[in-house]
Amino acid sequence: MAKIIIKQVKSRINRPAKQKKTLDALGLRKLNQEVEHEASAQILGMVNAVRHLVEVREA
Repeated sequence: MAKIIIKQVKSRINRPAKQKKTLDALGLRKLNQEVEHEASAQILGMVNAVRHLVEVREA
């Protein structure tokens, strides 16, 4: 399965708790932090929920 790199580019301050928990579940805790995940349906759905806070690129 393809790998993707997810980078948090906007702050989590003043965001709903659900979006903060989604960022935590993706492993993003700090601004400009990058994590690598498999491009599964679950991960892509989580990325879609916080797409305004992150950038995604293929590994």
